[in-house]
Amino acid sequence: MSWRTESSRSVYENRWIAVREDGVSGPAGAGIYGVVRMQHPAVFVVAVDTHGRVCLVALERYPTGTRSIEVPAGGTDGESPREAAERELREETGLRAGELTEIGFMYALNGIADAPEHVFLATGLEPVPGAHATDRHEEGIDEVSWVPFPEVLGMIRDRRITDGETIAALMFAAIHLGRVS
Repeated sequence: MSWRTESSRSVYENRWIAVREDGVSGPAGAGIYGVVRMQHPAVFVVAVDTHGRVCLVALERYPTGTRSIEVPAGGTDGESPREAAERELREETGLRAGELTEIGFMYALNGIADAPEHVFLATGLEPVPGAHATDRHEEGIDEVSWVPFPEVLGMIRDRRITDGETIAALMFAAIHLGRVS
C-alpha cells in the first residue's frame, strides 16, 4: 500500500526548517505523520590532503548536548551545492579546494525529514588568504584537525565520531577513494 496524504497543516517554520503534520493513510491505516523539511539542502565536505589525512572539525551540538567531531558542513542558503561546499570549507577550515567533486547524495533521517544532502570530496587544498579563525568560532567550531583516513574509520568504530551524516559522507569518500570494496 502506498502512502496517501489526506490533510496537511503547518506547525512551525523558520529560515532553516518547516514542520508540518499530515493526516495520512499508510500501511498501518490512518494516522498522523510529522515531517520536518529543511528549507535548503545541506552540503558535507570531506577534505583530504596529499598525505591522505581528513580534515575534521569539532563543535558542541545543542540538540544532543555533546561535543561532535564532523566533516565541514552546512546549509546551501539558496546558493548552489558547489558554491555552498566551497563556502563551508572556507568558513570552517580556512581552506579552498583545487578540485571539488560531488561524490554522493543522501537524505538525513528520511523517516521524519525531507532533508536532501550533497557530499563533496575536496582535494588540492590550500589556505585562503585572509581567512580568520573568527569565522570558525562564529560556527561554534573549537578545533580543526587532520587525521589519517584509517584512523578516521577507527574513530567511527570507537564511537568518537557519532554524527550519522559525517559517517555517511566519509563512507562516500571511502568508496570513491577505493578504501573499501
